[in-house]
Amino acid sequence: MNRQWLLKERPNANVGPEHFEWVETPIPSAGEGEIVVRNLFLSFEPAQRGWLNDVPSYVPPVAIGEVMRSAAVGEVIESNHQDYTVGEYVTGTFGWQDYIATSGEGMFPIAKVNEIRPITYPLHIYGITGMTAYFGMIDIGKPLAGETVVVSGAAGATGSVAGQLAKLKGARVIGIAGGPEKCRWLLEHANFDEAIDYKNESVSDRLKALCANSIDLFFDNVGGQILDDVLTNLSVGARVLLCGGISSGYTANNLPPGPINYMQLVIRRATMQGFLVLDYLDQFPDALEEMHSWVNQGLIHVEEDVIDGLQHAPSTLAGLFEGKNFGKQLLKL
Repeated sequence: MNRQWLLKERPNANVGPEHFEWVETPIPSAGEGEIVVRNLFLSFEPAQRGWLNDVPSYVPPVAIGEVMRSAAVGEVIESNHQDYTVGEYVTGTFGWQDYIATSGEGMFPIAKVNEIRPITYPLHIYGITGMTAYFGMIDIGKPLAGETVVVSGAAGATGSVAGQLAKLKGARVIGIAGGPEKCRWLLEHANFDEAIDYKNESVSDRLKALCANSIDLFFDNVGGQILDDVLTNLSVGARVLLCGGISSGYTANNLPPGPINYMQLVIRRATMQGFLVLDYLDQFPDALEEMHSWVNQGLIHVEEDVIDGLQHAPSTLAGLFEGKNFGKQLLKL
């Protein structure tokens, strides 16, 4: 049977298992021009919570009764498509289920994993996560040697790569993460210069001690109070990049207030910019080639946090908003 998680109801606040329904259906067969993929790993990212809100966004919301959307990597087990053969590994938006029949087209077309190993890497460092870090930090942020760069959500899949990219450009990098273990990992494995534990330290006090009025670039995955704390420590001409806002929980209701200290952008003549990696799809090939080179040389450390079992998919998504994941959050079916 094909085990599936369907969206049962839209969460108003925190997402949890109660918002999904577990069903079992027959394994699909390949129609004309289709393949059947057996999912092996699912990808989890905070943006999935936003897809549950019935509000306009860069992608349509997940519909009630629809298989929960997510990227995945799997094996082709049946093919009526001239471009795919049985036994090949592919990645695409296959959802929270064991099997999917697909033509390979759609909002996010599928791609062959080819010789990439581990096969999970296209779900993060060689996928949307890695490309988000790359284009946000390299193309928009443009860190320079000697500059001070701060990254929030620094032990997550995007933040950890963004910080390492800034180090490759010669910047001094400070990461903000939750808990001593994550902060220790930033220093010992991800090559960050400093780490601030927001769960056990005053972020405001530590920023003043480490980089008062000297933050040249802030790569923000969190928003909320941490964004406000950073705004009071910007250098003149600083750049603030808004990649995510996980502190909001990505809920549709009761959103937190915007930054109180936004006038610091005026005082410091700074800029604040949001971005979406989907605007850079045509530039992925060149960026991936450079990312492959850095990873193969050991210049970027990649961390995966793998949960075992499809039954844990809803709680795994909820765990992202509790800071449970370490690096890229994956689920093995």
